[in-house]
Amino acid sequence: MDAPKKLAEMPQKLGDSADRRTELAADRTVLAAERTYAAWVRTGLAALASGVGAGKLLAGVIPDWGVRAIGSVLVLFSAFSFGAAVWREVFTRATPPEPSTHQIHWIVLFVVNGSLILVACGALVSVILGRTGG
Repeated sequence: MDAPKKLAEMPQKLGDSADRRTELAADRTVLAAERTYAAWVRTGLAALASGVGAGKLLAGVIPDWGVRAIGSVLVLFSAFSFGAAVWREVFTRATPPEPSTHQIHWIVLFVVNGSLILVACGALVSVILGRTGG
């Protein structure tokens, strides 16, 4: 056996192993940030649907101003969630070394979430100006 040769290679392998673990940690950071982004978007979509559905669900149960207020708060929260999703994704980057996982480009995030915010604004107008009764 070549025990001296194996002993000489061992520090190099350990160093490579530590570097690889660090690279993989950066990749995990990127993937965790994407999961957080997806959670914010899911929360925003749920709040948007709840805000729009509040008119039909609560009509006749509470006064019209209450229905509009609840719907408006939920829709405004959805717009906040869409903005927070972009904020968390763009400004939470992995520390060096650079990850090998591809990241979602910030322009795509702004376009997608910007359109979701526009939908939320349209829903807000609909909730405020729409009829709540039966």
